[in-house]
Amino acid sequence: MKFLEYSGIDAINSALVFETPECRVYGRVEPYSCKLAGADKKLYKTIQSKYDPSHSPPEGAASFRNIISPFGPLDQPASRRTLFYLIGTLNASFPDYDFSDAKPEQFRKEPSVSMVINSINATLFNHGNVRAVKDLRIWDSINLLIEFEHTDVYSYNPETDSDPNDEEGAGTLWSFNYFFFNRRLKRIIYVTMRGVSYGVPSENDEDSDDFSDLNDDDYPRANRRRKSYGYDDYVAGEMDLY
Repeated sequence: MKFLEYSGIDAINSALVFETPECRVYGRVEPYSCKLAGADKKLYKTIQSKYDPSHSPPEGAASFRNIISPFGPLDQPASRRTLFYLIGTLNASFPDYDFSDAKPEQFRKEPSVSMVINSINATLFNHGNVRAVKDLRIWDSINLLIEFEHTDVYSYNPETDSDPNDEEGAGTLWSFNYFFFNRRLKRIIYVTMRGVSYGVPSENDEDSDDFSDLNDDDYPRANRRRKSYGYDDYVAGEMDLY
């Protein structure tokens, strides 16, 4: 999976990191192309060998049709590809983790794009961030990247011990992971957000410790989080690929 650079995406992410009286909120929006990178090829082979019935004895091939999957029967190549794309996105977004063993039943196909957007908006509103939605029009900008009309949405709901947002000592109070997947564009927008207790160090504190010796070329995505933006950086129409 290839991370796609868009002007304006950093401004959206800046708006999704904020503080409330109850917790700190860390949100991010990451666009990915579904083109295979080096590590993706190994992951694809792993998923194929695990779920492709041609790699199983005849008596076991039928069992793949019974595996709970929001993508459809896993004996079908299209279903396995969708699983691969979502796991590949997680691996790209959390490079310190390996999600190769993520199970199909840990994912869910959401009923509609609008329901997911309303759910995320409700989270933002409930935590006092009305500006991100109403003033900065983040969904207009995201729609330019993914075209909601042709998009399916999946969520990832792992067990606590396999959730990078809920690792021991992270202080996570709540979190969610959504994948906006446009098959025609071969593109995924990954949207994740978590609320973190004030009892743990902030991510800014951790970033200053972990990346103090790095420049923008060494770790561009880490440093992009620290930029500040004006209104014109956020509005729809500023999301050009470069």
